[in-house]
Amino acid sequence: MYKKLLNSELGRVTQEEYREQAKTPVVLILDNIRSQHNIGAAFRTADAFALEKIYLCGICATPPSAEIRKAALGAEESVDWEYNESTLSVVERLKTEGFTPLAVEQTVNSVMLNKFIPHSGKKYALIFGNEVKGVSQDVVDICEGTIEIPQFGTKHSLNVSVSVGVVLWEVVSKMGRLF
Repeated sequence: MYKKLLNSELGRVTQEEYREQAKTPVVLILDNIRSQHNIGAAFRTADAFALEKIYLCGICATPPSAEIRKAALGAEESVDWEYNESTLSVVERLKTEGFTPLAVEQTVNSVMLNKFIPHSGKKYALIFGNEVKGVSQDVVDICEGTIEIPQFGTKHSLNVSVSVGVVLWEVVSKMGRLF
């Protein structure tokens, strides 16, 4: 038998415990995401995988926002975040801090997600781009690689919030963070 668990039975940490717990050595960079729903969903997914931080860049809306909160369900209060007008400057700074920036984008020589192997001890900055234009080319140019989600249908892409979930599941599980 499969009885649904109540939220009180899930054993989740409090916001205070979340802030103190060890984080997955991954940050998200959202490059000009226009939908506040997508931003909120990224916060919620970042919380689920205990990421270090989210960087909101360019036209991204920032908390506090009712639309972000609607999708994030409060994760915008647990996950550290920062706004910067320039995605490029955030990526350049994170490189100096030891992060390996990877754009999630369809490019020549991209690595398919199922073939991507994160290296132990490395910190990653995963960059997700605008719903229509993707990751800016100038940002792709300074990345140390690109990851592509294999697709088999007629569409050219997934919704950015779906892409965040798919990529984080794969990367975090390969990092050995999952049970």
